[in-house]
Amino acid sequence: MAETLAERFDPEVAAGFIKGNEKLTGLVKFLDLRIVDVGPGTLRAEMAVRDELLTPFKNVHGGVISAVCDHVLGCVCYPVMKRGQWAATTEFKLNLLAPVTQGTISAVATITALARTLAVVRIDVSNEGRLCAIAQGTVTIRDPRA
Repeated sequence: MAETLAERFDPEVAAGFIKGNEKLTGLVKFLDLRIVDVGPGTLRAEMAVRDELLTPFKNVHGGVISAVCDHVLGCVCYPVMKRGQWAATTEFKLNLLAPVTQGTISAVATITALARTLAVVRIDVSNEGRLCAIAQGTVTIRDPRA
């Protein structure tokens, strides 16, 4: 019988993602994208909308929302993977549903399927309570190299 996400969930790894907000680097640091909640097969991250992230039309650039989705797509998998494994985005599709101009973006990633070497994840992105994007992607799960 296959383990459920709750049985595979490692609360220490999940707590490490929250604590990791203190040491952001690279694009995630520039975006100031913070993981605020992690559960068995779920993860929520939030980011404040800032002028640097807007297009000349004063909407958040689609590439910013894409980067948010790509980040949470992989992160949601780690608390249910074996320690030492790593996840790499294989593909994802993004539907932009509504413009974002201010406030906070919240991305909720949910694992919809998890196998030995891949996971399928859905991401709902909202802005001030309104759904503004939906993504679905596949993550390849790899064991550490010997």
